Amino acid sequence: MKKSLSERSQASVWHPFTQMQVGPKPIGLVKGEGVYLYDEDGKKYIDAISSWWTCLHGHSHPYIADKIAEQARSLEHVIFAGFTHEPAVSLAERLLAHTPENQARIFYSDNGSTAVEVGLKMAFQYWQNVQQEKTKVIAFKEGYHGDTFGAMSVGSRSAFTEPFFPFLFDVEFVESPAKNADQCIAEIKQLVEAHDVAALIYEPLVQGAGGMLMYSKETLDEILALCKEHEVLCIADEVMTGFYRTGTFFASEVGKEQPDIMCLSKGLTGGVMAMGVTTCTAKIYDAFLSDHFMNKTFFHGHSFTANPIACASANASLDLLLQAECQDKIKGIQAKNESFMERLKGNTKVENIRVMGTILALDVKSDVITGYGNAVRDEINYFFLEKGILLRPLGNTLYLLPPYCISDEELDFIYEKIVEYIA
Repeated sequence: MKKSLSERSQASVWHPFTQMQVGPKPIGLVKGEGVYLYDEDGKKYIDAISSWWTCLHGHSHPYIADKIAEQARSLEHVIFAGFTHEPAVSLAERLLAHTPENQARIFYSDNGSTAVEVGLKMAFQYWQNVQQEKTKVIAFKEGYHGDTFGAMSVGSRSAFTEPFFPFLFDVEFVESPAKNADQCIAEIKQLVEAHDVAALIYEPLVQGAGGMLMYSKETLDEILALCKEHEVLCIADEVMTGFYRTGTFFASEVGKEQPDIMCLSKGLTGGVMAMGVTTCTAKIYDAFLSDHFMNKTFFHGHSFTANPIACASANASLDLLLQAECQDKIKGIQAKNESFMERLKGNTKVENIRVMGTILALDVKSDVITGYGNAVRDEINYFFLEKGILLRPLGNTLYLLPPYCISDEELDFIYEKIVEYIA
């Protein structure tokens, strides 16, 4: 008997964030179209989380597919040390037109974790290049910045990183601004006054994997102003928050204070190709300039840095993102989420209902300790998969982060199933 895709995968593939001995069989997918994913048995699922927050325009968008095919027929890949190409240059120019005005350069990498690695390395080497001994890093509790060693080091310590604790560099963790803004600011103030802090890394406005924890632009401004007063480089991890997820092109543009370094990925290519970007100010870039190759050079790069097909995908995604139709859809999603939030107020089975941009999040009340491993997580996940909706909650935090092409009717279907679940 022919084995299913799911069975074949179980026999040969090691899946991420999965206990392979007891975890459920992976769902074998054969097609994606718009907001829907189709499995090998013909069942369809609404991808309500944009496949880990990446697929801005849904799946298999024909415009992006055409641009990728076009690029593949002209230049599929080339070493990016000593060479350049139109898709990379065009993408850099377009991104800089939308970043905060102090951003001056684009550095390409492979994904969100490596974008963060690049940002950290830039910060550390910057202080070396200007001959100042600054080595400490400040990060927020409940933060997540990726799975490579540098990114793990600046992420909140948890069961996810426990096997690697001996290998992670020391970080000064302060209270999450979403949990206690005053305490967070007080702790940062105490640390930066020692004048040995190299950088602060943070997720602006929303701590995503920590449970969609949200805080105000006023708090962010106060934190960044304090860091800048004491010459601490500010690294904005916009891997999740970028590309209108919080309501503006980048979360960093809403306040008065600007980051020194920004890390981008996920929605960058519309979820179609793997790519990371790290941006920086002219001041940081200039600190790496020298008349000798081995002096001050930023020695970082990957085989697939600035891959032309990935750049073409990102340019195509930007084309769609900036269209009036997409802008209207983004505003419409936020409005519908806000309306649904009002509908849920007073419900005794959920709490902390919150909306920012296209993000809707709520916490399902639970008698057990909350967190990613909360049994409620599996219950929520299986309930919605059975209903044909991919949600994948963060512990007891149920959230929506849909593709921008989702219809009002599809959102209403999701809302009704949420009501059904909490009933």
